[in-house]
Amino acid sequence: MTATTAESSPAATGGGHPQRWLILGVICLAQLTVLLDNTVLNVAIPSLTRELDASTSDIQWMINAYSLVQSGLLLTAGSAADRYGRKKMLAAGLVLFGAGSLVAGLADSTGQLIAARAGMGVGGALLMTTTLAVVVQIFDDAERVRAIGLWATVNSLGFAAGPLIGGVMLDHFWWGAIFLVNIPVAVIGLIAVIALVPESKNPLGDRPDLLGALLSTIGMTGVVYAIISGPQHGWTSAHVGVSALVGVVVLAAFVVWELRIPYPMLDMHFFRNQQFTGAVAGAILVAFGMGGSLFLLTQHLQFVLGYGPLEAGLRTAPLALTVVALNLSGVGARILPRLGTPATIAAGMTCLAAGLAAIALLGGDSYGGMLAGLVVMGAGIAVAMPAMANAIMGAIPPEKAGVGAGVNGTLAEFGNGLGVAVLGAVLNSRFAVLVSVSAASLPAALAAAGSAAERARIAEAFSSGLRTSQLVGAVAVLVGGLLAAALLKRAEGAVSEVKASA
Repeated sequence: MTATTAESSPAATGGGHPQRWLILGVICLAQLTVLLDNTVLNVAIPSLTRELDASTSDIQWMINAYSLVQSGLLLTAGSAADRYGRKKMLAAGLVLFGAGSLVAGLADSTGQLIAARAGMGVGGALLMTTTLAVVVQIFDDAERVRAIGLWATVNSLGFAAGPLIGGVMLDHFWWGAIFLVNIPVAVIGLIAVIALVPESKNPLGDRPDLLGALLSTIGMTGVVYAIISGPQHGWTSAHVGVSALVGVVVLAAFVVWELRIPYPMLDMHFFRNQQFTGAVAGAILVAFGMGGSLFLLTQHLQFVLGYGPLEAGLRTAPLALTVVALNLSGVGARILPRLGTPATIAAGMTCLAAGLAAIALLGGDSYGGMLAGLVVMGAGIAVAMPAMANAIMGAIPPEKAGVGAGVNGTLAEFGNGLGVAVLGAVLNSRFAVLVSVSAASLPAALAAAGSAAERARIAEAFSSGLRTSQLVGAVAVLVGGLLAAALLKRAEGAVSEVKASA
C-alpha cells in the first residue's frame, strides 16, 4: 500500500477509510493478545510458586518485567511509528511478541521467565502504541469516539479476561501453554495486518529518543523495585533507599533531558494542557486499580477461598462481561456527550473505587459480595476509560497520533505495574506484621506451619492483608479520579474563556 502522511489520512480529510471497521477488528485482535498477557499470569501464581519455586517477589517481577519494559519503550515506539510507518511497527511488534511468547512458554527457571517477559514487552510496546494511532488515522471526527470506545472495550477485556483465559489453559495444560497460545494469534494478526491495514506516517516527524527511553525505563524500574523489595528488606534499609534514590534521580534526569532536546520522547509542554494532565492522572489510576486488584483478586480466590485456576478465572469474568456489555451497547459513548468529560470520568472512577471497596468489605469469606464489586468495577471502567483515552488523544496534535497513543499506553502499563507493586507491597507488609514467618509466599508459609490452628492464623493474616490492600487501592482511585475530573473541568473553563474573549 502507498504510504501517506498523517495529514492526508482518510480521517484527516473528512471521510474515513472504506475498510475502517474491519481494520479496527484486526488491530483489536493484536491489542487483545498483548493485553491478555498483563493479567493472564495471575491465575498461574500457585503453579509457578510450586513448579518454579517462585517467591512472591519473583511473581511480581514476572508481571512487572513485561509492563515496565512496555511503559519504558511505548513513547519511543510511538515516535518511531509516526516517522517510519505505523503498519511497519504493528507488524514488527507481532513478530517480536510471538517470538518472546515462545521463549516464555519453554522457560524452566524464574530468571528465564522474567527475561522472556521483558522481551515480550518490547513487542508489546510496538503493538500498543500503533493500534490507537491507526484508529485515530482511519476514523473521522464523527466516528472516532465510538471507535475509541470499542478499542477501550478490548483494552478492558484484555486486562479482565486474562485470568479466565489463563484458568481455561491451566485446567488442561501446563503453565507454559498460557504463553504458547499467543503464537497462532500473532501469526493470524500478522497476516491480517499485512493484507488490510493501510500504511500511514509523518515522514517529517521526530527521530526516536533512545536515551529518553533508557532513562525512563531505568527510573521506573528503580522506583518499582524499591516498592516491591520494601516488605522483604525493610522500608528504611539501604537496599530499598538506594533503589528508590536511583529511580527518582534518573526520572528527574529524564525530565531535564526531555525539556532540552528538540525531539523529546515525551513533550513536557503537553502537561501545560490541563485536559492532558487530568486525563493522564485518571488513566494511571484506572490501570492502577485494575492491575492491582486483579493481582490480589486471583490470589484471594485461590489461596483464601480455595478455587482452582479455572474456577478462579470464571469468577473474575463478570468484570470483563460488564465492560464489554456496556461498551458494545454504546452506554459510554452516549454518557460522554451528555455529562461531559469531567463528570463522566468522575462517575466512572467513583464506581471503580466503590467496586474495590465492596470486594474488600463484602467478599472476604464468600463470592457473593465479590460478584457485586466486580460488576460495579466493570461499570466504572466502561464509563471512564473511553473518556480518558479520547481526552488524551484530543489534547495532542493529530500528526503526533503515535506519540499520543504511546502516552496512553505508557500510562496504562505504568499504572498496571505500579498497582501490582504498591498493592502487593501493602499485602506483604500487612501479612508480615500479623504473622512472624520467614517464608517468601503463602503456600510456603502454610507448608511450614506446625498445626491446623497455625495454618488458619496464617490464612486469616493473608486475607486481612488482601482487604487492606484493596481498600488502599479504592481510596487512591477515588481521590485521584476526583482530582482528574477537577483538572479537566478547569481545562474546559479555560477554553470557554478563551473562546468568549475571541
